[in-house]
Amino acid sequence: MINKGTFAKNFPVVCVGGSAGGLDAYTRLLQHLPVDMGAAIVIVNHVRTVPTTLLHEILPYYTNMPVELIRERLRLQPNHVFIIPPKHDLHVLDGEFRLKPISKPRGWPDVITVFLRSLTQHWDGKLIAVIVSGFDCDGAAGLSGIKEVGGITIAQKLDTAVQPDMPESAIASGCIDFVLSPEHIARELIRIAHARTTKLYGQTRKRLTQHKVERIRLQRWEYGGRARGRGSPPPDRCRLDRGAAGPGQRAGLRHL
Repeated sequence: MINKGTFAKNFPVVCVGGSAGGLDAYTRLLQHLPVDMGAAIVIVNHVRTVPTTLLHEILPYYTNMPVELIRERLRLQPNHVFIIPPKHDLHVLDGEFRLKPISKPRGWPDVITVFLRSLTQHWDGKLIAVIVSGFDCDGAAGLSGIKEVGGITIAQKLDTAVQPDMPESAIASGCIDFVLSPEHIARELIRIAHARTTKLYGQTRKRLTQHKVERIRLQRWEYGGRARGRGSPPPDRCRLDRGAAGPGQRAGLRHL
């Protein structure tokens, strides 16, 4: 039994955000992750109308890690897969999940962005944000905060996604470090989770405040020669000189 007073809150947390076509990405990713990676995998499935989810019943066929549907005050643990329940916003506080009624019940939800922002404020370990197949641009607005606290951001390679809207919007934000297939995302997650004191991951994390992050409203943006026509552009843009990565590339770091 875990002692609440000594429970570690410094292991890596991987938020995997997806929607339409996400199941394909989740299964391909989990099949390539070891059971002892040392990170918590939190799947934040962005849905509008589905009253329930079967992910916690389907995904155990693709991983030997325990898969749990999140309930109020459930503790985060490494080497576990956690699934957000529908129609809830997800937060983390004191090493536990906290559920709230969804704050955006109409239109496209922003549950991925909400969770990413909560992680930047209340988790001490490494943060990795992964945006996979799905409609709209949920998650893109939370990536700058992940970068601000020294986290790593990954988008699914567009030609491997069933529905590329969400990874495409993430790439367009300018905040993505890696653009990879689900199988290569798994490989990179293992490398990041096992990294110790390196120049890339060993820096002291800084707390995110509203005053640290420059807010830039994007009126329009275009990627791959076609304008984004659905939803709203992300409100935050990374303060990165390198710009956005293109399909099959990652910005700033060595090419895989």
